[in-house]
Amino acid sequence: MSAFWPVWLPDPSILLALAVVGATSASLGCFAVLRRQSLLGDTLAHAALPGIGLAFWLTEAKSPLVLLLGAMATGLLGAALLFALKHASRLKEDAALGLVLSTFFGVGIVILTRLQNEPEASQSGLDHFIYGQAAYLTWDHARLMLGLGMVVLVCLALTYKECKLLSFDPAFAASLGLPRRRLEALLAGLTVVGVMLSLRAVGVVLTVALLIGPAAAARQWTQRLSTMMGLAIAFGISSSWLGAIWSQTADATPTGPAIVLVASVLLVVSILVAPGRGLWWHYLRLRQHRRDVAAENVLADFYRHGERQGDRTAPMPAAELADQRGLRFPPLERTMRDLCRRGLAESAGDGWRLTEAGADEAARVMRSHRLWELYLARRLDLPLDHVHRDAEEMEHALPSEIVAELDAHLGHPRVDPHGHPIPRLAAEPRPTEAKEGSTGHGS
Repeated sequence: MSAFWPVWLPDPSILLALAVVGATSASLGCFAVLRRQSLLGDTLAHAALPGIGLAFWLTEAKSPLVLLLGAMATGLLGAALLFALKHASRLKEDAALGLVLSTFFGVGIVILTRLQNEPEASQSGLDHFIYGQAAYLTWDHARLMLGLGMVVLVCLALTYKECKLLSFDPAFAASLGLPRRRLEALLAGLTVVGVMLSLRAVGVVLTVALLIGPAAAARQWTQRLSTMMGLAIAFGISSSWLGAIWSQTADATPTGPAIVLVASVLLVVSILVAPGRGLWWHYLRLRQHRRDVAAENVLADFYRHGERQGDRTAPMPAAELADQRGLRFPPLERTMRDLCRRGLAESAGDGWRLTEAGADEAARVMRSHRLWELYLARRLDLPLDHVHRDAEEMEHALPSEIVAELDAHLGHPRVDPHGHPIPRLAAEPRPTEAKEGSTGHGS
C-alpha cells in the first residue's frame, strides 16, 4: 500500500472488489425484489457451497478462479433444479426454494467438514466462503470480480427492457411473444454470477442481505426502475465501502457483517423517511387526513346550523358545536384554529362563524355527502337509516371529479333521500325540476 494512502482506508484492491460486488448485487437485487424472489439469492448462495468444496477437492487448487468456477457450477445446477421444480412439478416456489437451499447447503457442509481433515485444506481459505473475509481480497480477486461484474452489468443493460417488462407484467410479456422462461433463466444465471462475486466478501450466510438490502432501500425512494437501479447501486457501493472502513478502524469487527449492518441501516432509514413510501411521511399524511376529516365534519355541522337559521354564516356557540359533534373542547378548538388560519371561519362571541369562503367549502362537503346518500339509497337500495353513516365516511374520499360524475349520473337531483336540498355550486348544470323521491328508491 502506498505511503500516501490513509491508514483508515482499506487497500484499493478491497475497495475496487467491494464496489463491483455492491453494484452487481444491487442491480440484480432490483429485479429480485420486483419479482418477489428475495430468497432466490440466498438459495443460490447456499447451492454454491458444495461447488467450492468439490473444486478444491478435485484440483487441490487455491486459485480464486477455480473456486468460483466450482461455486458457479453447483450454483447453476441449483438454479436449474429450482427452475425444473417450479415449472415441472406441483411444488410452490417457496417450497422449491427451501428444498434446494437445504439440500445443497447440507451437501456443502458435509464436503467442507470432510476437507477439514485434509492437511492441504488448512490454508485454502474455504472457510472464508461461509462468513466472508473481505479484508483478505487481493488484486487477483478484484480483477476477477471486475471482469465477471462487467459481464453481468452488460447483460442487464442489453436485456433491460425485456427484464423490466418481465418484472412488472410477466403475462403481458408473454403475450408480446417474449421468451419468458428464457428471460427467467437468464436472470437466474446472472444472479448466480452475482452471488459468486459476493461470496468471498460477505459469505454464504449474508449474501442475500447485500443482494436485497440496497434494492429494497432504493425501492422506497422511487417508482421508476431506472432510478431505483441507480440508487441501489449507490447504496450497495456505499454500504460496502462504509462497512469496510468500519471494519478497518474498529478492532474485532469482521468486514462482511459490518457491510450487511450498514446496508440494513440504510434500509431502515429508507423505510422510515423516504418520501412517498416512508413510515414517517405515511404518519404525517394520516395525521393530516384526520385533521381534514375533522375540519370537514365541523363544516358540515355549520352548514346544517345555517340551514336551520336561514343564514349560512350564522354564528354557532362553542358548547353547541362541541355537543353536536360529540367532541371535547380541546380538539374542537384545534380544529377551529385550523379553519380560522385557512380563512374559513372566524371568532364570534362565545363561538365561531363561517366566512363566505368557509360557507362555500361547507356547501361542497354537504353536497358530496347528500349526493352519496342519494346514490346509496337509489342505486344500492340501502335503508335510509344506513346511508348517513356510509355517506359520512365516503364524503371525505370523493374527489370533485367523481362528485360531478355522481351528480350527472343521478340526473342533477334537487334533494337527498331525506328531502334535504342538495347544495349547488357555481357553473353547474341546472337541477332537474322534478323532485327526487324522498323514499330514496327508483331510478
